[in-house]
Amino acid sequence: MRTALVLGAGMVGIGAALHLQKRGFSVVVVDRRPPGEETSHGNAGIIQSEAVEPYAMPRDVPSLAKVALGLTNDVHYKLSAMPDHAEPIARYWWNSEAHRHSAISEAYASLIAHAAPEHDLLIREAGAEALIRRDGYLALHRRPAGFEEGIAEARRIGEHYGIPHRILDAPAVRALEPALVGPIAGAVHWTDPWTVSDPGGLVKAYAALFTRNGGTLRIGDALSLKPARSGWSVATADGPIEAEIAVVALGPWSPDVLKPLGYTFSMLRMRGYHRHYVGGATLARSFYDEDWGYVLAPMARGLRITTGAEFTGRDAPATPVQLARAEAAARDLLDLGNSVDPDPWFGERPVLAGMLPMIGAAPNHPGLWFDFGHGHQGFTLGPVSGRLLAEMIAGEAPGVDPQPFHP
Repeated sequence: MRTALVLGAGMVGIGAALHLQKRGFSVVVVDRRPPGEETSHGNAGIIQSEAVEPYAMPRDVPSLAKVALGLTNDVHYKLSAMPDHAEPIARYWWNSEAHRHSAISEAYASLIAHAAPEHDLLIREAGAEALIRRDGYLALHRRPAGFEEGIAEARRIGEHYGIPHRILDAPAVRALEPALVGPIAGAVHWTDPWTVSDPGGLVKAYAALFTRNGGTLRIGDALSLKPARSGWSVATADGPIEAEIAVVALGPWSPDVLKPLGYTFSMLRMRGYHRHYVGGATLARSFYDEDWGYVLAPMARGLRITTGAEFTGRDAPATPVQLARAEAAARDLLDLGNSVDPDPWFGERPVLAGMLPMIGAAPNHPGLWFDFGHGHQGFTLGPVSGRLLAEMIAGEAPGVDPQPFHP
């Protein structure tokens, strides 16, 4: 039986482990924490089928000025940290040019198209249906002008990629979500995405499926990864483990593991925050506030606010400026209730300057494979990127063209 190490117990790592297991590999997943307790826990809990295009940085001066002057809540930055982000931001901005972004989006959409079906298989096998809602989410607009822009963009996406949606005026939004009593111009209802009441819980359910099928979870130090006689070795709390192949699926920590092997990456580590609220209004589905750049999602622990991107120092203390603004904005729309978290959660998202995740073989080390850089969509893309990776490792014909994602 062939053997594999998967470094990373988030959605991406567990997705890769399950698909390798399905192809006859004996798999050990190694992480410093149990499954689903990092970024895979802290997201908005949406399995997105409509997110067919990576976010493109604005290229016009007025939009860039709004970001620079802190006039938008989508992005927040600490000036002292920006020199460390300058190079990947410049590359990301270059890739945001229309022709480059269009080509990148076609590749991205080919992966997203398989995301929900791959999740569906694992949800059923893991017995995790109780965590899933299949009625989409709302992209909410407060201003009429913004709503008109949102309608035009939704129609473009719908026509080009075949993504279903509904346009709702303010009365229709309130009929769907009576708790929303504040200023609303309308919403785009993306009907195909699924929402998850406990994102970390879904990863744990997939991990439980993995162990039921004979997989092994170990607490260990991914930084100890090194070539070994039989392939690759990593240190764990139960001693060193060796395997023929090693998969690095550690999200924003992947470059740390790979740097000693001579690999460097142009990656943005974008910080996001969340907080839960109880005792207020009830929502049937999640919504994204287009004017204030946050998602409000009904979760098992209460209503969860998740923020946009913060550029800060790697080990900098929490600066939840966006979260405070998002909370105030949400209270304009509904009775939010009271926070149940003494401190906000925060974590990092691995955004490669090329906008696409790296899925494939390491260029210079046989038996070493990459599966990281999924940006804001690791929770959505974990199972499908795991399948693509496992197909390549097993020598099968891949279901998605792997070339755009090649390291």
